[in-house]
This record gives sequence, C-alpha cells and structure tokens, in this order.
Amino acid sequence: MSFESSLTNREKIALGLTESHLSPVQSNGHQQLLHSEVLSDWQGLVASAKDDNIDLCIASGFRSFERQQMIWNNKANGLRPVRDANDQTINIASVTKAQLLKHILHWSALPGASRHHWGTDIDVFAPSMLNQPLQLEPWEYEQDGPMAQLGQWLSENLTAHGFFLPYQQYNGGVAREPWHISHISQSQALTNTLSFDLLQQTIANHDIGLKAEVLASLDNIYTQYITNIEKHSL
Repeated sequence: MSFESSLTNREKIALGLTESHLSPVQSNGHQQLLHSEVLSDWQGLVASAKDDNIDLCIASGFRSFERQQMIWNNKANGLRPVRDANDQTINIASVTKAQLLKHILHWSALPGASRHHWGTDIDVFAPSMLNQPLQLEPWEYEQDGPMAQLGQWLSENLTAHGFFLPYQQYNGGVAREPWHISHISQSQALTNTLSFDLLQQTIANHDIGLKAEVLASLDNIYTQYITNIEKHSL
C-alpha cells in the first residue's frame, strides 16, 4: 500500500493532497479555490468590506502540496531567492544547511504544513489601494502603506465573520503576515488533524529539499513554525 492510499480523506485535506473539499470562487477576475465550508463566511466578509468601500480580494487561497513542494525545493536548491529575517537575499552557499532551513521557514511553510493547503486560509488585498504591484510585505499593511486602511479594517472586523489573523505578530516563527486571514472553526479542525506523526511520515515519504535536516529538527519546527500562531476566539 502506498503512503497516500493509507491516508484518510481528512488527512489528505490537512496535507494538501486533495481538492475534494474545495469550491471555486471568483475574485478580482481570477478563479480561486476555498474550503466549501468557508465560502459563505468569506462572501459575508467581502460584503461587509464593500459596505465600508473596501474591495476585498484574494491574492492566494488554496495551495496544493505539490505547489508548496516546488516552492520549497526551489529555495532549498538555490533556484529561487532565499531571504533572511531582515528581508535581505542571502547567498545559500555561504550558510550551513541548518541555517538555510531556518531562513526558508521564516518565510515559507514546510510542504504538508502550509495552512494554505486547507482552503481555510487566504492572503487578501484591496486592488483599488494599490499604486504598484502587490508584494505581500508587512510594510504595505502598516501605517502609511498602501494597504494600511485594509490592515486596520481586518483587525477590527475579522472575528465577527469567523476569521482571525494567525500571523498578526511575529512570535519567533513565521514572519508577520497582516494579509493572511484564517477561518477559525475550519482551520482549528484541520490543525487538530495535522499531528506531528502525520507530518513526519509525510516528509519521510516525499522528495523534500533538506529532508535530513527537516526530520532531525522536526520537533522544533512543529512547535516554532506550525503551532506557534496568534490565539483566537469566536
């Protein structure tokens, strides 16, 4: 029996290995995929934003395991820029594999551990506020940034519609992401499914860059970069 065939459908959802739970949604002229149980709350959030003259749109919704694996491996193999915590591009030949792993994790989720796998998490922006291409950088959503109004609105209105900001502050793991919203109830259910053992088995059974380093430090990765998010409540 192959590894994937041994998984339940819910485990496949948690790992980004299926699209069975997703529904298409149009946003800013593009089709995106969201968890079917999130769609109604997302539409309510968009309508509420529109009432306040904010055109809330999706920059990124569902992301498959395969897509996250490609992003990760390209960084691990030097085919895509890797930045440090100060947002400066590093020369990967000048750092150890352990250091490289830490740099990648600061900005990019481990394949199998991305909240975007679930369809419950959405990177959002407001096209009308842009005066240059969107970069999804924290400064864009802070005071004097082009998305400052949206950043403030999200902080004040998300919970009423069933969402929260898992990376509102930097807590020593994933970099601050004021654009990344998460559906409270559905993401919590999938957080419970994504156990350490399941993730460990998944990494062991896939072609993941820096696999040996990942497996050797997975305990720390799990607590520092996966479960280390902002608290929330309905």
